[in-house]
Amino acid sequence: MAVAFLLYVVAEIAAVWAVGSAIGVLGTIALLFAGAFIGSWLARREGGRAFRAFAESARLGRPADAEKELTDGMLIGLGGLLILLPGFVSDVIGLLFILPPTRSVARKVWQKRMQRRAVKFANRARGPVMVVDSEVVMDTPPAEAARKQPPVIEGRIVEG
Repeated sequence: MAVAFLLYVVAEIAAVWAVGSAIGVLGTIALLFAGAFIGSWLARREGGRAFRAFAESARLGRPADAEKELTDGMLIGLGGLLILLPGFVSDVIGLLFILPPTRSVARKVWQKRMQRRAVKFANRARGPVMVVDSEVVMDTPPAEAARKQPPVIEGRIVEG
């Protein structure tokens, strides 16, 4: 993780250096401020849309759509945070999270990753399970899974 952060910092510095060499210091600073201003406006607009869509899905009782909209809201928030960080690389990544076409790709990747992690965690905690339409389906009921746990032997430790 530290290597990835170091590479990110080096990429940001190289990008700012290249833009600064091309358009000058004042132009680079103005471009960074313009990117933050436009990006925050776009994040606010898309975030409002995602919230309204989430509220509508929740009101109509459609959990699958609500999950999609909630993930969109999370990605928009992350994109807004990245845009507010100074630098051009973070601005580009933040815009990719905010714009709807690329956000849908990021949402699908995120949901697949979370589904794999949920299955892995559930298998470790309760035994084999499947995830079908975002619902965990177990082969054995939780009560039977709890009975299969090793018994706990109560007692006390005597040193001597």
